[in-house]
Amino acid sequence: MSLRWRFLLLTLGAVLAVGTTFALGRWQLSRAAQKEVLHARMLARSELPALDTAALTALPDPTAELQRRVRLRGSWLAQHTVFLDNRQMNDKQGLYVVTPLQLEGGPIVLVQRGWVARNFIDRSSLPVLQSPPGLLEIEGRIAAVPSRLYQFGGAETGRIRQNLDLAAFSAESGLALLPVSVQQTGAASDGLLREWPQAGAGVETHYGYAFQWFALSALITALYVWFQIVRRFIPHRRA
Repeated sequence: MSLRWRFLLLTLGAVLAVGTTFALGRWQLSRAAQKEVLHARMLARSELPALDTAALTALPDPTAELQRRVRLRGSWLAQHTVFLDNRQMNDKQGLYVVTPLQLEGGPIVLVQRGWVARNFIDRSSLPVLQSPPGLLEIEGRIAAVPSRLYQFGGAETGRIRQNLDLAAFSAESGLALLPVSVQQTGAASDGLLREWPQAGAGVETHYGYAFQWFALSALITALYVWFQIVRRFIPHRRA
């Protein structure tokens, strides 16, 4: 292969590599911008007046109202309480407590009631909770189910488990659940802590990937300029 063809092929490869890495960096920035817009909308919804039970059940798509405040009346279905393992609050390891709430005159919604410490001596021991019977009122915000943690094997059952899939739990329990959950807020009560982490935009990863792609694009450009232009067209100094 002649030097001219080698130069042209290397130039074409460098252009393609720089163009691809630069485009990937811009795509990561666009993903970050999209998430920031969604996060701003969620923050705006959190400032709206709280929805009552009737307003929540009347929503055509509750998943479109994440972070909206709610004030609900209903009764705990304590026999269906589930404890999600390996969950942290205030840098302490414990359990998230999730209990279905039978809404007054309406359907059933899954409520993330709070966090409780776990018995690390007897890991099968369930915490003693207060689930007052009868009608009660809770405050919270519409939320997705707790984020999934890595687990071995398939779907879990039992009172203590790693993750909770809403559709699978609905089928398992026989309860017709709303497609979202409610994260209960307010002061600690019923033996549960409710200092939930603030929902973030989650853009740090995208910015990190964008920086890596742009850095790779700059590196390819610098190497091409040095080896194919500077060293090619500037005569070497003789000793």
